[in-house]
Amino acid sequence: MQYWLMKSEPDEVSIDDALAAPASTVAWTGVRNYQARNFMRDRMKVGDGVLFYHSSCAEPGIAGIAEVVSGAYPDPTQFDPASPYYDPKAKQEEPRWLLVDVRAMRKTRLLKIAELRAHPALSDMVILRKGNRLSITPVTQGEWDAVRELLA
Repeated sequence: MQYWLMKSEPDEVSIDDALAAPASTVAWTGVRNYQARNFMRDRMKVGDGVLFYHSSCAEPGIAGIAEVVSGAYPDPTQFDPASPYYDPKAKQEEPRWLLVDVRAMRKTRLLKIAELRAHPALSDMVILRKGNRLSITPVTQGEWDAVRELLA
């Protein structure tokens, strides 16, 4: 099993939205970074743990625990000209962008970035690195355990 931190803007899909969705499952649409896409395509597996992170909001931080519940498949928003995630270079027969389905397991208290920074076991966490803007980042077993301890 692997672990991931996946960012979502709460005005687009929040942990509450995910929990309210059928089977508490959402398609993780709109990823338009090749490294994040490759994580989904090459490394994510069904059952992997997810730290559901609210980003680009007044108080960013980990807002819930989730799990990956599908393998990677083409993101339909790349083909929709009305979507903000439309990619005119993407073709049905050669999709450029993928997604996975994520099931929200539970909402947590908001674990803010300052609290993450203050915990020594999280000092190497990718989300805390200067200049990191990836929407999906790997989380080590030790980081997963430390976050779960903070949320207990």
